[in-house]
Amino acid sequence: MDYGHELVFGTFLTPVVEQAERVVALAQVTEQVGLDLVTVQDHPYQPRLMDAWTLLTVIASHTQSVKVATNVANLPLRHPVVLARSVAGLDLLTGGRVELGLGAGGFREAIAANGGPQLTAGQSITALEEAVGIIREVWKPEGGGIRLAGEHYSLSGAKRGPAPAHDVEIWLGAYKPRMLALTGRSADGWLPSSAYAGPDELAAMNKIIDEAAVAAGREPSTVRRLYNVSGRFDGRSGFLQGPEEVWIEQLTELTLTEGMSTYILASDDPDDIRRFAEVAAGVREAVAAGRATAASAVPAAAGSVPADAASLGPASSDSSVVAFAAAVPTSARESNFPVVPTPPPTVRRSSVVPWDESARPTGPALDPDRTYTPHQLASGRHLIQVHDHLRSELEQIRDLVEQVAAGSLEVGQARSHINTMTMRQNNWTLGVYCESYCRLVTTHHSIEDASLFPRLRRADSRLTPVVDRLQEEHLVIHDVLEGIDKALVGLVDGSATINALREAVDLLDDTLLSHLSYEERELVEPLARLGVS
Repeated sequence: MDYGHELVFGTFLTPVVEQAERVVALAQVTEQVGLDLVTVQDHPYQPRLMDAWTLLTVIASHTQSVKVATNVANLPLRHPVVLARSVAGLDLLTGGRVELGLGAGGFREAIAANGGPQLTAGQSITALEEAVGIIREVWKPEGGGIRLAGEHYSLSGAKRGPAPAHDVEIWLGAYKPRMLALTGRSADGWLPSSAYAGPDELAAMNKIIDEAAVAAGREPSTVRRLYNVSGRFDGRSGFLQGPEEVWIEQLTELTLTEGMSTYILASDDPDDIRRFAEVAAGVREAVAAGRATAASAVPAAAGSVPADAASLGPASSDSSVVAFAAAVPTSARESNFPVVPTPPPTVRRSSVVPWDESARPTGPALDPDRTYTPHQLASGRHLIQVHDHLRSELEQIRDLVEQVAAGSLEVGQARSHINTMTMRQNNWTLGVYCESYCRLVTTHHSIEDASLFPRLRRADSRLTPVVDRLQEEHLVIHDVLEGIDKALVGLVDGSATINALREAVDLLDDTLLSHLSYEERELVEPLARLGVS
């Protein structure tokens, strides 16, 4: 789920005392390359690390535009009233460049050794919730003295202020269910680290935050999703292991499927920071395109193949490349409408025919006297543009398969390439992924299932047979994509040959290209006429 937040990119610097000047210089590099945020960890019991608030103050004084934040502040050793005033004061001095990352305090023995409270995990969460409320009360410019008889903090008329220069966000570092629920109820942001919460764990954690937000009467989208990330630009496989293109693909997917929107690089290497700035630019561009596409309601509806999927058409044909036999209706919709759908393919590559294309229903005929504004036509054009991207990605897959066949690319590398072209659903394995639809596939599925198709049915019931057929074809295509995955895994482990993968890609070529053409033929005009997007 994409929560729609503006993208933010920053750095997570190690505040080593012996390298104090270098840390400030890295913060300046962060700003110079165009990143948005500098963060540092806060461990007051650790003498080898600089005091976080002192360091952030110096960083802020040596930069002009980047925001600064703790990642995350150690609450047990920072009383919430004093912490609130430290944040507000620095925010005023910097013109609104401070945010507050806050944690319950994970190293309880070290905290206790330095005079902090000895709390259980449950008690520390209760204390954190009390502290969030206190901090917000301190920042309120009006009202009487703050009075609170809490379990861990008691205030007897504490004065308010100062108010920060802007609405400072409170981001909680959280991993366990109680902390995640607290984040959903009370926080402005969730700040986990990829080392402790991998990409495949984010969906379940987001769900807890979302449910807690709704139960508290909040919109889940009010909680920004941040992510401390680390990786290697020379890595070979895995999350954020590879060149910038791999990082762009993976972070774009996380934004559009899991709603992560602030990425903070944990690195003290200036070259990594410069390359991360290139990643940031690429992700911003890709996400902007993806969100525009989502707004135009790109089709998708994934799932398992229905029991009667075979009824869509028989398997036939002995030739590897044959002419399509399906009847393609010609109508005013195709000949007169200003947005011209992409013609269906003229040859069939696979001997498998998963559906009967001549049985596809058609929608209502186009009114030849109707006119459309450029704004109305934009949705249909958007649909075709996205489909063109999918066709282009499919060509890349075909080319990649041939490279493997020619021995110019190792199979393991080919598998990685297909992963980075967003052929996966919403995880980082090759279990169940979707063809080269685009990095938006999961978002498109949810949008179509929950929004676009129901709207089309309600707006014009004559489109119901078309929409039903499109959904059935999506299910069949999903099965075809699983076939490609199985063939590729077989190729890697030696149980299958390159020919099996070729056959699977041929079938994807047939089904996907035909489906995209049919969808354009039937939907570009209703999208304009009905104003559905």
